[in-house]
Amino acid sequence: MLGAVVMDYEKELKGVTVPRFGWALTGSGHFFKESLEIMRRLPHLDVFVSRAAAEVIRMYKQDLELPADVRIFKDTTASAAPVGAFYYGVYHTLILAPATSNTVAKCVAGISDNLATNVFAQAGKCRVPSIVFACDTAPEMDTEAPKGMVKVYPRRIDLENTEKLKSFEATTVVETVAALREAVEARLTWLKTQKTASFS
Repeated sequence: MLGAVVMDYEKELKGVTVPRFGWALTGSGHFFKESLEIMRRLPHLDVFVSRAAAEVIRMYKQDLELPADVRIFKDTTASAAPVGAFYYGVYHTLILAPATSNTVAKCVAGISDNLATNVFAQAGKCRVPSIVFACDTAPEMDTEAPKGMVKVYPRRIDLENTEKLKSFEATTVVETVAALREAVEARLTWLKTQKTASFS
């Protein structure tokens, strides 16, 4: 279901000449299908699938159905080896969507113990702009569970962490699918203004 998994990122770097979008999936089903729709329209995309995200894909019976040139990295190494590509200018943008309250909390605390939180940390250290679609953004929300829509009540700590993440440098936190689309479109517009899209 996840397609081919790229394990040796150093080997793959040799064939990359155009900076790419990086998209990290976490264990959230909140607007998961809508996030996949946006992913499918992006050029030059790598997808980072955390272990929790792999479970969600199965639970929601989703198929990534991504273009053939999309590379998929699974969370299979203790050191999250694929993050090394951030050091070499492979990525111009990281999108973390949808992001669970657990992921947001770890990002705020500077904890990077899985593939999703690792790529966020390395994007920050390499000054790569990040877009985070936070799941817990209001005291009362409707969200999609595997069997349909349910009501959830994010805790105060969840809402506080979302607000704290908004203060991070080079990080845009969005709270709706519409805002996610707008933020992604802004990055696509920015790309068009760049005189060169290649790197060495």
